[in-house]
Amino acid sequence: MLVDYIDQYRDRFGVEPICAVLKDAGVQIAPSTYYAAKTRPPSARAVRDAELVVDIKTAHQANLGVYGARKIHAELNREGIAVARCTVERLMRTEGLRGIPREKTRKTTIGDGAETERPEDRVNRKFLATAPNQLWVADLTYVRTHAGWTYVAFVLDVFSRLTIGWQVSTSLRTDLALDALDMGLWARQRAGHDVTGLVHHSDRGVQYRAIRYTDRLAEAEAVASVGSKGDSYDCEHRDCATIWGLTLAYDRPCGCPRVDVSAPGGGVHQAAGRVGSDLIGA
Repeated sequence: MLVDYIDQYRDRFGVEPICAVLKDAGVQIAPSTYYAAKTRPPSARAVRDAELVVDIKTAHQANLGVYGARKIHAELNREGIAVARCTVERLMRTEGLRGIPREKTRKTTIGDGAETERPEDRVNRKFLATAPNQLWVADLTYVRTHAGWTYVAFVLDVFSRLTIGWQVSTSLRTDLALDALDMGLWARQRAGHDVTGLVHHSDRGVQYRAIRYTDRLAEAEAVASVGSKGDSYDCEHRDCATIWGLTLAYDRPCGCPRVDVSAPGGGVHQAAGRVGSDLIGA
């Protein structure tokens, strides 16, 4: 580096004055050292590096400039050029050569540009109702059974705290939440209740944003309400989180109901109907 610096200014100031100034600055280099470095033949390492640089550049260009040190090292060794990987890394760094790095994808539960239009939040965590069929809240959860994990969807009337619709399934498809909604609407219509203008509040789950689910709410002339993004408490009435846990705990002392999830058709649903009718009274 010092030799290159002296070469840059020697025609303007001379070698000896430059060495004197460098000595005053704390950098020791004698003029004889400079002349010896200029006349000394290149070392074996320098000669080898110059040869490898040519090979590295050739391999880099032949592969469209996308290879990094690891693949360049493998390519040279395949061609019979024995070289250490650290040497390839050093020479590529010196020559400013680099491969194309693999793009690191962002992992997030909120996809950029994936947000669609949604109903506004008409509840704002004020879970209050002065009469039946003013505000329903819907959610789903999972329950451990002797046959494995099952998913439970339910709809609760905030005024009476009555679970008016529920369903149990081994999958999280839209039918799970839709069946619970249909059960609630059927029960109210059977009792002669008018659900027009009802506010149905849920989270942003795909089951509640599905076209079939929103169409069913529109058919019943209910108003959809969706909670805020990334808020686990915004869609949860205080009774929703525990109603099914308590119900299933009563069914079996250990808290794990004997639900036949492998039964075709109604194994899960029959068990849920028995539990619901016996304990919830719907």
